Amino acid sequence: MSGAPVNGDEAGEETVPYDARNRFLPISGTIPNDSASTLWACVEDRPKSLTPYRLPGLHRHCDHGCSGQLPMETARISYLTDIHFGFGAVSDLDQVLAGLNTSRAMLVTDPPLVAAGIPAKLPLEPVCVYDQVRTNPTETAALAALELFRGHRCDMILAVGGGSPIDLAKAVALLVHHPTPLSQYAFIHDGIHRITADQPPVIAVPTTSGTGSEVGRAALITLQEGEKLALISPHLIPDAAICDPELTLSMPPHLTAATGMDAISHCIETFCSPKLNPVADAIALDGLARAFQHIRTAVEQPDDRAARSAMMMAALEGGLTFQKGLGAVHAMSHPLGALPHRPLHHGTLNAIFLPHVLRYNHDTCAEKMQIMAKRLQIGSGHRLPTVFAELIDDLGLPANLRGLGLTESDLANLPTRAVQDHCTVTNPRPVTADNYRDLFTAAL
Repeated sequence: MSGAPVNGDEAGEETVPYDARNRFLPISGTIPNDSASTLWACVEDRPKSLTPYRLPGLHRHCDHGCSGQLPMETARISYLTDIHFGFGAVSDLDQVLAGLNTSRAMLVTDPPLVAAGIPAKLPLEPVCVYDQVRTNPTETAALAALELFRGHRCDMILAVGGGSPIDLAKAVALLVHHPTPLSQYAFIHDGIHRITADQPPVIAVPTTSGTGSEVGRAALITLQEGEKLALISPHLIPDAAICDPELTLSMPPHLTAATGMDAISHCIETFCSPKLNPVADAIALDGLARAFQHIRTAVEQPDDRAARSAMMMAALEGGLTFQKGLGAVHAMSHPLGALPHRPLHHGTLNAIFLPHVLRYNHDTCAEKMQIMAKRLQIGSGHRLPTVFAELIDDLGLPANLRGLGLTESDLANLPTRAVQDHCTVTNPRPVTADNYRDLFTAAL
């Protein structure tokens, strides 16, 4: 390999300007002789008039302990929808709104976020605000928000929060040009064929790292009849997702843990789904590995920006894989989350059910279990239930349903509802009502 002057101008090549915000800069010109052991040349090692070089495939290091850490920049990802990801991504909101050609936004959020001042951080003045979203959004709330939307002649919805505000925003957007009731659009009622693209735009700004609803095609709504059902359609995917990890830094540890386990359960269940989708499998595995590696840090060190970014990406990846379908974990948590007067957190329920469902499914998809175990570096796939039970304990989440104050009487009708849930059909192992009864009992 021939050497060359490190100064791009002397080499007759284009010089990459020095950027004080970035420690490492892109390749330009030919590779100097001294780069054989350096992948990225640190800016601090060279005069600012010189250009650093990159040699793919070698180790990243420098004398300043940089370890090849690339600067975190906002990324634009187009996959299912337009995604703006990274610290500071909320600053892209003006650009997104301009592209949608809308001017009268309704903000949908929840009381804790309003109290924390999160919506005020956004570069947007909404025409009206619906801020009464509760855990497990309801059809009643959707109708109230719809009346507000129409009364203020809004033309788009900005959903800020976790899965509940985002799911409610999807339901409101659907009802703007689709007649009530919402039950006719439920997946189990063949509603997917009744949902059209005739809806106002929805922009999702997640403030938690778990649900993946910001890129998901589903909205989970508790209907007026009391059932918690999924509305599913590609037309329910938000028009844009603004994923800014900065908005998650104030999330308390218990919510960080619960939403993080939600993301983990999404990645595991979509990977284990029998549907063929290698692209989604790859994304699910990457999301699982990210979350497993960083969730403890995110809970124990809330200000760790790298951990917060990794968890938000893992949640996003879980949402990108929903097309494969979920499984028994979600089929059990959905009806339990619809219990009246019991605001049970969806992610916490998923965490409790996950070890039991992993054990139930193992022999049916042993190869996939082994792939996950290898990716997580825990040895055998048989260890997955134990490893996740230990993780749940480390995170301070309840190990069973009794820890949430539930009793056997609360579970009486749930096995039948779990069988009817849309997630049952994509569980790798068939599940009957009796199987679900055993799983609920084991989790109690």
